[in-house]
Amino acid sequence: ELRSRASGVLAGSACVTETLAQVDGRLIVTWRHADGDRVEPGTVVAEVRGPLAPMLTAERTALNLLCHLSGVATLTRRFVDAAGPDLRVWDTRKTTPGLRALEKAAVRAGGGANHRGNLSEWVMLKDNHLELVGMAEAVARARELFPARTVHVECDTHDKVVEALGVGADALLLDNMTPDEARACVVTIEETTRDGRRPLVELSGGITLDSLSAYASVGADLVSSGALTNSAPVLDIGLDVVATHAG
Repeated sequence: ELRSRASGVLAGSACVTETLAQVDGRLIVTWRHADGDRVEPGTVVAEVRGPLAPMLTAERTALNLLCHLSGVATLTRRFVDAAGPDLRVWDTRKTTPGLRALEKAAVRAGGGANHRGNLSEWVMLKDNHLELVGMAEAVARARELFPARTVHVECDTHDKVVEALGVGADALLLDNMTPDEARACVVTIEETTRDGRRPLVELSGGITLDSLSAYASVGADLVSSGALTNSAPVLDIGLDVVATHAG
C-alpha cells in the first residue's frame, strides 16, 4: 500500500506506474486517488500487487518522484488558497533539470497554471536584456523577429511601467514591488489602456505565502513564484508491504 503520512495534494501517479512497469511488468498498481486529490495522514493512495523483490527495487525511485511531485502540488495549493479567486498562481522555469514537464504537471495538479515552458514560448525582456538594449528597441526587435509571440517586459519601477505601456508590451512583470507600489502601477495601467487592450499583469519577486494575501487585491492577473518547483518540501508518502497468501 502507498500510504500518505501527511496532509497534502497528490501528484506524480503516472511516474509511479511507469517506474513499476519498467522494473517488472508483473507489478500492478491500482490508484485509489488521482492527481489533484487532497490526502490526509493514513490515506491509502494506491495498492501495488506483485512479487516483493522487484517491488522493493522500484520502491525508492517511485517514492522519490511521488513525494517530490506531491510536495510541489501541495505547496502550489497553499499558494492558490492564499491568492484567492482573483489572482492566478503561475510557476517559473526554476525547475529541476530533466523534471520540468513533471514539475509543471504537479503545479497544475495543485491548482496553479504554467508559465512558459522554455525561452522560445514568449519573448521575455528582463533587466539584464534592457541594460544592453533600450526597451523601445527591444520590443520593436521582438515584434520584428517573432511577430506571433507575446512580448513580456519586466518592470521594477513605475516609470518602467509607463515606458512599457508606451511601447505596446503585451504583458508586464511587476518585479520586487510592495503591494502599494504594485497597486499604483495597476491604476496607471488601467487608466492608460481604458480604451484599448490591457496588458497582462504579473507579480513576482520575493512574494511568499505569508505576504501573498497582501497582493491579492492590487488588481494584477497573476503571481509567479520559483518556490513552487525549486523549494517545495516533499509530501511524506510511504510504501507498506502487506503479505498475502493464496489458498
